[in-house]
Amino acid sequence: MGWWQLNADTLARSRFVLSPLAETFASLKLLQWGVGAHPGEQEWLREHLPAYRAELAADPVTALLIRAGLGRSWIADFLTPTPRDGESFEEGVARVRAADPAEARAHLRMSLAGPLPAALADRDDLPVRAAALLEYVWETAVRPYWERRRHVLEADVVARTAQVSRSGWAAVLDSLRPGTRWLGESRFQVNAHEYPPREISGAELVFVPVTPKAGWVSWEGRERYAVVYPCVGVLAGDHRGRAVPAALGALLGPGRAAVLVLLGQGPLSTTQLVALTGQGLGSVGRHLRVLLDAGLVERRRAGRSVLYSRTGVGEAVVGAGRL
Repeated sequence: MGWWQLNADTLARSRFVLSPLAETFASLKLLQWGVGAHPGEQEWLREHLPAYRAELAADPVTALLIRAGLGRSWIADFLTPTPRDGESFEEGVARVRAADPAEARAHLRMSLAGPLPAALADRDDLPVRAAALLEYVWETAVRPYWERRRHVLEADVVARTAQVSRSGWAAVLDSLRPGTRWLGESRFQVNAHEYPPREISGAELVFVPVTPKAGWVSWEGRERYAVVYPCVGVLAGDHRGRAVPAALGALLGPGRAAVLVLLGQGPLSTTQLVALTGQGLGSVGRHLRVLLDAGLVERRRAGRSVLYSRTGVGEAVVGAGRL
């Protein structure tokens, strides 16, 4: 297993960061593998996968580059620069484009665990080609959805921050993605692969959520480290079609009933409910006030966030609506 050694100060200073570039690379991986984890991803793939495959079919060198870069147990490092707080997609992809060609080829040899295919062996334009493909995925398949995805990612950060307040960092690290867990004795397992441990005490450590079911780690020298992870399942899925019982919708109104149904997944913040329902912040706030006054939901503070959950009466109302 691969693990990092870090002291308490490093973990205490760590933070969550949103990255349009990481979201785009995770989406590229999803397009490359072509299999969605839930109906929302499957619908997205049906819309964008044919054009992506046509793009690669017209550029066999870039197609070979991406296949080589997405190794079985290692991603070519130059494809995933460590996310920086507040960095735009354009700033992030510029770092991919600026990668040294010789280093990019070395990274590809590592991801392949062997020699490069002849078509890639002597090329100096591989970083430029990778950046161009990331720009294509961003413009056609991520940017049109970025506003909603950003709300979903922000909601994940709220949930993780609340989890830190409730259960501590160990619980968060255990639940980031398969292969991550707190081992004790200042050791954080970052994946299940057999890689040498790394001492990262004193470095900057960031955690980066993405909406596709993808994850990886990256670093810059010994100064900055990142763990990219898929956001929690209740947020990642497509909830537009979540069924609201007809009787419940008639009683409460469809928007308010949708909020009450979603709270069955566990405590959620207003930001999370906005992301999941697609309703405006004002609408969700009004629904929550009515539900609170009726005794169907309750709220509690977790750090800087306020989380809402169903009461026993709310559970009974939803259950009766399903009969």
